[in-house]
Amino acid sequence: MAHGASSMVATVVEPPVRSRLDAGAGGRFAVVHSETLREALRTVRERSVNAVLVSPRWVSHDQLPSLTTLVRGFPGVPTVAVLSQHDALASERLLHLGACGVQRVVDLSGRDGWQRLRELVARPTGPTASLMLARIIPALGGGASPGCKRYFDVMVRRAPGVTTVRALARGLGVGASTFMSRFFRAGLPSPKRYLAAVRLVYAAGLLESPGLSIADVAYRLEYSSPQSFSRHLRTALGMSAGEFRKRYALDAALQDFVSRLIVPYRQRFRTFHPLPPGVSDHGQDW
Repeated sequence: MAHGASSMVATVVEPPVRSRLDAGAGGRFAVVHSETLREALRTVRERSVNAVLVSPRWVSHDQLPSLTTLVRGFPGVPTVAVLSQHDALASERLLHLGACGVQRVVDLSGRDGWQRLRELVARPTGPTASLMLARIIPALGGGASPGCKRYFDVMVRRAPGVTTVRALARGLGVGASTFMSRFFRAGLPSPKRYLAAVRLVYAAGLLESPGLSIADVAYRLEYSSPQSFSRHLRTALGMSAGEFRKRYALDAALQDFVSRLIVPYRQRFRTFHPLPPGVSDHGQDW
């Protein structure tokens, strides 16, 4: 994996294209290559993947059922057909990919193909984080302090892999006790509550993918076990993981977060400064 890459793509492509992808990633995104779509499916279940790239020439007819499972089971992860050359076989296989639900095609033999591919997969955040920030930052209000906006931006982007406030504070370059006391003095909910609530919004987004089980989501969000995830839901919302999946789609969970933990505190966000001046959001422990 590319050091520092914040995006990841899985591929099922021929070896020459793999080499070009590795070179073209340039640290912007990490690449996980698979020989078969079954292997790629496992990668998508176990890791946070921005996109899956498949080559029509490399996907044989007997792999098409796995491709259909991928497209239908993970609608939030775009599956992209990448063309490296044009011939009768590629054209025929591309029709098969389309029949399985693949809707995006990038022609790497074209002049702008690699640029289009980089724009597609090298995003600073995944789609759930982007959606969350697009709702949360405006909801803070125009008068929210820059440090407040910065805190929510960093916290949202880092939440899937951060399970404790101590780890969050360390990555932000501030002591945990000082960090927590700033929320207390401002009359705000605790940073633990904000972090836990944002992680549940991520859980709601992940659970919209039929291909992910509750256990898959628990491990993806780095809970110690599915039981730990279920206990958290029971404590926070008074419901089981199965009930949460049925009742909370991503949009509903995000709206609940904004209405409970953002909108009522807009006035306090004007004078809230959770971070030390000049602190970087790329601490060494991230």
